[in-house]
Amino acid sequence: MAMEDREFRWAPRLETRIADTLRNLDRSFDDPRPRLVDTTMQYAPVSGGVKRYLHAKRAWLDAHRPGVRHTLVVPGPKSQAREAGLLTVAAAKLPFCAGYRWPMNRDKWAAWLASLKPSVIEAGDPYGPGVAAIEAGQTVGAPVVGFCHSDPAQLAALHWGEWARKPIQKKWAEIFNRFDMVVAPSRYIAGRLSESGVSRIVHRPLGVDVDTFHPAKADPEGLRRELRLGDEERLLVFAGRPAKEKNVDVMVEAVQRLGAPYRLILVGAGEGFEDEDRVICLPFQQDASAVARVIASCDAFVHANEKEPFGLVVLEAMACGVPVVGVNAGGVAETVDESVGQLASAPEARVYARAISDLFERDLKGLGEAARERAATHYSWNRVFEDLCMVYAEVSGRSAFVEPAEAYAVH
Repeated sequence: MAMEDREFRWAPRLETRIADTLRNLDRSFDDPRPRLVDTTMQYAPVSGGVKRYLHAKRAWLDAHRPGVRHTLVVPGPKSQAREAGLLTVAAAKLPFCAGYRWPMNRDKWAAWLASLKPSVIEAGDPYGPGVAAIEAGQTVGAPVVGFCHSDPAQLAALHWGEWARKPIQKKWAEIFNRFDMVVAPSRYIAGRLSESGVSRIVHRPLGVDVDTFHPAKADPEGLRRELRLGDEERLLVFAGRPAKEKNVDVMVEAVQRLGAPYRLILVGAGEGFEDEDRVICLPFQQDASAVARVIASCDAFVHANEKEPFGLVVLEAMACGVPVVGVNAGGVAETVDESVGQLASAPEARVYARAISDLFERDLKGLGEAARERAATHYSWNRVFEDLCMVYAEVSGRSAFVEPAEAYAVH
């Protein structure tokens, strides 16, 4: 059945509720300015890079694109306008998934999206909200951009076995081919999409808040005092979810192999690890400034996922002026090289430990300064969102996406 037929049948049951909710969401709902709607299921109390990207985009658009309205549509316990520009749609909480929710009714999700009268929709995943975005776009005549934040085929193979890779990859490609444009944050992900048969791909890397993540946030004496560590300790840090693909076990074993004076600080990623004298587990931090303080106060940032789609937290470490030890594969290898850190040839504890050791034989201060320079010059959110707005303008034909704030100044 066509989307238009489904809408005619079920939209009337939602019409009153949607109208009341949207009045709370946007007092000037009839505002003629074009509206960008971002939607994703990768949004939860402890979610990471996607959520930070969306919040950074909303703040940037408010400051730099007054001719554009922006709304986030994300899962929540019920359908409601939580605050200006943020709409939650009822979705069931997934067990053992850190508060993530799965949309149970794609048609209702599409109804909410269509009711916002978007000029452009960006879907942050190809799952329920992504397909709902495609259907809503068809209903209202709005282009839909798919932002590929993850590679579900790789994750399926990791968690369920190789048998799951091909069917997931096929479905992934089918959905992404339905978008008007697909944004890949790295050449690695662009290649994965292309080899899966997806077309209309543009490479647009993510960025970093270079003011929040800044070398000035460093407080090494304070952090060491709080953790009861001596000045001689070599502090490694990783911040992120305790997900299997992060290869946290590789980093832990590498530090165990190295022994004193190395210590590994896990921010949010230490769940499930037993106490070990070389590893310090800190809770997940909602406050980005608190995360920046910890990262900037350490000697090096470690990241062992060889299939990372991009690695936003790596950029955050670089912006803090901290060198990075990564793996020479995936998206991380596109932002980290020998001038800003050290790359291990494989995500194996022995090899990774050697990379850490080699880094500390080099000029950490110089590497950190180079890392900061690269992050600030090439990956500031301002540059990233200027480029993305060009994509939105191209697919929608709306010039407001590329008109700076000065164009709306009152003379």
